[in-house]
Amino acid sequence: MRKRRSITTASTPRFNWIRRHKKRAVILGSLIVLLLISGVVTAVFMNNRDMSMFEAIAVETPEPEPEPIIYYSPLTGNIVKDEAASKQPATAIMIENSPDARPQSGLKDSGIVFEAIAEGGITRFLVIYQEQKPGLVGPVRSLRMYYVDWLAAFNASVAHVGGSAAALTEIRNGTYRDIDQFFNPGTYWRATDRYAPHNVYTNFERLDALNKAKGYTSSSFTGFTREDSQPAETPDATRINVTVSSQLYNSSYTYDAKTNTYHRSQGGAAHLDRESGQISPSVVIAMEVSEQRVFEDGWREQINSVGKGTATIFQNGTAKEVTWQKKSRKEQITFTDAAGKDVPLARGQTWITAVPKSSGAVSWQ
Repeated sequence: MRKRRSITTASTPRFNWIRRHKKRAVILGSLIVLLLISGVVTAVFMNNRDMSMFEAIAVETPEPEPEPIIYYSPLTGNIVKDEAASKQPATAIMIENSPDARPQSGLKDSGIVFEAIAEGGITRFLVIYQEQKPGLVGPVRSLRMYYVDWLAAFNASVAHVGGSAAALTEIRNGTYRDIDQFFNPGTYWRATDRYAPHNVYTNFERLDALNKAKGYTSSSFTGFTREDSQPAETPDATRINVTVSSQLYNSSYTYDAKTNTYHRSQGGAAHLDRESGQISPSVVIAMEVSEQRVFEDGWREQINSVGKGTATIFQNGTAKEVTWQKKSRKEQITFTDAAGKDVPLARGQTWITAVPKSSGAVSWQ
């Protein structure tokens, strides 16, 4: 007998089970598809959101603070407060050094000092200022030709009381900033506690006013190369002797490692500024020069300040023998080593003494 196949119909229990589970499968599949779509959309959204967050952070992050600009005095290499201070006018002043002029005022707080014999073995100082403004300067004395050579490179006005015929002819030719006492008497006065001619003084309140009135409001020049400095580990020049003419005008220096400066003495005693005390430059330079007496408006010293020669630089407790060179009156002096490379100077006051080749001497230990 043939078996009869059972036929499942919509009314049978088996059909109902299949239909019920098939519906669940469809729902489950639909859910899976929706989840997949949702995952893709979420991933895209999250990716976009992360980028937007990153962009927002980049925009909101403050710009880094710019590095502060540091301005230096071209005269001393010292830090000054702003660009205007680095370009303010340089002023040169002739200061006397005879015993009757001591102690002087305004020497300690200055930038560069040129020392040379003015007459009869007596030295005189050409003192150049820029950022320093001492309250009193003097005694002010007359000008010589070689001082004009040295100041010309600094684009400086020059305060003096007359001068030798050659110096006055040059300084009054219209190319210099001449502020001679003869033509600007209101900027100078004679002190009552000293006798003439050792009693002419000035100050920077009056000098700055005079410079401004004449339009000398800035100075553009090439100074010496400067660098940060520190005492040498093994100093080799802590005591310096500079012979220029006689005991009254010869100088010596004692190195102070704590301040990295040189305490100056002359005439066998500490060289003091009347108002500010011990004079202590950061750099001392002894520059050998040819010097002779010539007849101009009387017998005058003549120094070959344009040219070249040997020099010794003392800084950081050490001595370095170099070559000085000045190619023309208005070009700056350079100091180079044996390889012809420029020798940087320590920041601060620099004292340069012109030592006569025929009679002067420099020694150290």
